[in-house]
Amino acid sequence: MSSETRLWLFRHAPVDGPRGVIHGPDAPADTSHAEAFAALKARLPPRARALCSPARRTRETALALGLDPVEEPAFREQDFGAWTGRRHNDLTAELGAAYQDFWKSPADNRPPGGESFVDQIARARTGLASLPSGDAVLVVHSGTIRAVLAIALELAPDNALRFVIDPLSLTRIDRLDGGWRVVAVNARWWLSS
Repeated sequence: MSSETRLWLFRHAPVDGPRGVIHGPDAPADTSHAEAFAALKARLPPRARALCSPARRTRETALALGLDPVEEPAFREQDFGAWTGRRHNDLTAELGAAYQDFWKSPADNRPPGGESFVDQIARARTGLASLPSGDAVLVVHSGTIRAVLAIALELAPDNALRFVIDPLSLTRIDRLDGGWRVVAVNARWWLSS
């Protein structure tokens, strides 16, 4: 019997709200792109375990995909603490150089009352360890997917932050007996359909 775990990592649909904001977990998803959801549903593995973060936008995206996900806190987005709900432009104006300095080394730095990307990687590692073999569909955040890529590819956290992970994209990774296999990152084939 194989112990392979096939991960289907979907980033949630775009946030239905203002741009340039560090959105909190209650931000809704824009699930109006019917063609994209139909194309994504057609690619889902049958009888897969479905999980999402506790954020509203991941649950709404999962439901639009026809899934009945279990919420897994280990896969939530990075906690930006006191900056959550704030606009990047406002934070830049208010904090100036201190805000700019955070982004010079975002993997290790923690926002006030929040967590670092390194912390998020540790959480994701715990979540991955709890997944059984078989297919698992995770509807999560760009940061979560980057954290999983950091784990799978043994990347330095700063390097993992270089991946572009677009809304409604698919990243496919397999956990094998002896390591990891990356099948696709940020796949968006539904755009051409």
